[in-house]
Amino acid sequence: MKIAKRGRIPGFIVMDVMRAANERAATGADVLHLEIGQPSTGAPSKVLEAAKRAIDSELLGYTDAFGILPLRERLAEHYRARYGVSVDPARIVVTPGSSGGFILSFLAAFEPGDRVALAAPGYPAYRNILVALGLEPVEIPTGPDSAYQPTVPLLREMQEKGRIDGLILASPANPTGSIVSSEGLAEISRYCDEQGIRLISDEIYHGIEFEARAATALASSASAVVVNSFSKYFSMTGWRLGWLVLPEDMVRPVECLGQNLFISASALSQHAAVAAFDCTEELDALVANYRRNRDILLEALPKAGITEFSRADGAFYIYADVGRFTNDSAEFCRRLLAETGVALTPGMDFDPARGNRFVRLSYAGATEDVAKAAERIGDFLS
Repeated sequence: MKIAKRGRIPGFIVMDVMRAANERAATGADVLHLEIGQPSTGAPSKVLEAAKRAIDSELLGYTDAFGILPLRERLAEHYRARYGVSVDPARIVVTPGSSGGFILSFLAAFEPGDRVALAAPGYPAYRNILVALGLEPVEIPTGPDSAYQPTVPLLREMQEKGRIDGLILASPANPTGSIVSSEGLAEISRYCDEQGIRLISDEIYHGIEFEARAATALASSASAVVVNSFSKYFSMTGWRLGWLVLPEDMVRPVECLGQNLFISASALSQHAAVAAFDCTEELDALVANYRRNRDILLEALPKAGITEFSRADGAFYIYADVGRFTNDSAEFCRRLLAETGVALTPGMDFDPARGNRFVRLSYAGATEDVAKAAERIGDFLS
C-alpha cells in the first residue's frame, strides 16, 4: 500500500538524539541532557494543586473548542498586564500544545501551494508541518548580522525571487535565543500588512528573556496570528497546552477546524493552567537559573575554542559554530555523546543547508549538569 507524500517528512532530529541519550542512560552510563528543549522542572506547585482540585470536582469532559472561558479570560488579562494590549477572549483559542496551534493557523491562513517564509536556522517543525500541509517553506538565510532573525530587507529580497504569502517569526527564537526588538517587530508587522503577508508570530518563549522583554506582534498588527504555549516559561511541556490569539477574520475558520480536528484541548490541563499565572515568583526563579546556566556556557565555550555563537538573549539555547572542529555536526554530536555523555543537537535539524557546522546547546537543566557538560566539552575539544 502506498504512503502519502505528506507522511514522508523528515524526522525531528533532536528526538532521535534524545532516544540515543536514553539508550546510553539505560546501560547505566551517565548522560548530561543539553539536547532537548524543555525545562527540567515540573509544573508549578499551584498548577499541580489546581489539577488535583479539578480531578475531584470537574467533569473533565469535552470543553468548548476554543477552551474554557476562565482560562481565555485569564489569558486576556495576561496580555493587558504584560503588554498593555487589549484582547477580546473571543479571539483566544486554547490548543493542544503550540503544535496544534501551528496546524490550525496554517490551515486557516494558507492555501495549498502558498509560500511561507521562515528564518534559517529555525525550528524544524515549522518547515515539516508546512510541507505536510502542502505548503512551500521559503527559508531566509540569516546570521549574526541580523541576529539570526528575518528583516524587512531580507524579506524583500526573498520576494524578488517569488511571491511570499506568509512569514513565521519567532522571538525569542529556537535555536538561537535571539530576540527581535519592538521597533524591528513593528517594522516587520507593517511591511507584512502592506504586502498582504500573513504574519505568524511564535511567542512561546516569552517570559524567558535576559535583557529586554520580547514584544508581541499584537501591539503592531491587527492581522497577525500569535502562537504561544504553556510548555516553556510555565514549565508544562507534558500537559500539551498552548494558545492562539487570532485576528477577527480567522476566528470562525479556526473554530470550525478545531472542532473537527481536535474537538478541544485537554480539560484537565486547561483547568490547571488557570493557576499558572499566579506562579510568577516560582517561574521567574527558573528564568534566573536559565540565565546562570547561559552565563556558564558563554564563559566556557570560548575557552573550549568555540568562539562564534548566537547572542542568546532569551529562550534557553545557544547556537554555536563548531566548523573549526567538524564539517559534520551529526557525527560530532554522536562522538560527543559516546565519549563524554553530553547530548547536543546537530544544526542540521535547524538549517539543512548550513547546519553541518553548527550545534544547539539547551541549558534548561540543572546548573550542576550544565557546568559538568561545559567542562566535558572543553576536555573533548582540547
